[in-house]
Amino acid sequence: MHYFGEQNNRSNRMKIGIIGIGNIGGTLARKLAAAGHEVRVANSKGAEAVRPFAEEIGATAADTRAAVSGADLVIMSIPPPAIAKLPRDLFQDVPAGVPVVDTANYYPGMRDPQIAELDAGEVESVWVSRQLGRPVIKAFNNILARSLTQLGQPEGTPGRLAVAVAGDDAAAKQLVMGIVNEVGFDPVDGGPLTESWRQQPSTPGYWCDYDAATMRKALAAAVKGEAPAKRDQLLEKMGALGPNATHADIVAMNRSLNPLA
Repeated sequence: MHYFGEQNNRSNRMKIGIIGIGNIGGTLARKLAAAGHEVRVANSKGAEAVRPFAEEIGATAADTRAAVSGADLVIMSIPPPAIAKLPRDLFQDVPAGVPVVDTANYYPGMRDPQIAELDAGEVESVWVSRQLGRPVIKAFNNILARSLTQLGQPEGTPGRLAVAVAGDDAAAKQLVMGIVNEVGFDPVDGGPLTESWRQQPSTPGYWCDYDAATMRKALAAAVKGEAPAKRDQLLEKMGALGPNATHADIVAMNRSLNPLA
């Protein structure tokens, strides 16, 4: 994976704050620190809780306020209920031009308590934007953690996997798409934030390991309102796969939910 660092240089080195160091946030922190960015990591438990991980990857441990202060890019990688519990003034001193990335997915009945607005059909990242009081870019939510960790490839590699990026600010979206490329994936424009439902759980482009051309087709094939019912089938389908399910099994299962013509 040396190519991640080789693609970077001092001129585009950024200060990146990452809140949440689970499968997605932790992998992004590791990759971006290895690429030479100045990464600060945080979670709800405070700086000491993340210090061992930060030291392991060459990042700085922080609390949530220190993670966003002075950042050129902020990545929020915590579940929706945790986003709702963040301080309401967390971003009050963060310049409006600093992109905030939302990687979260809503899994009611599996991991998350019910959120009435989302159950009523509000687009997940539109809801997140309201909670944070500022625009967000939706990215890294429709790729499997193992794919993000192990399947990145240099730009131009045939069959390179894709990540959808949705948002309203063109400059912010372009910066985030550059990060997607830097960590080994083809960025695909998912449209405005109101269209980011097309990359939510159990849509045709979700957790399917598609290349860019197929991802565009999958985003276009999404039908609003269909995904929640399919999402609710996941527990049954995951149970049917059994404890020894492979990565390929999980990808195949997700593709079977929304077969593309």
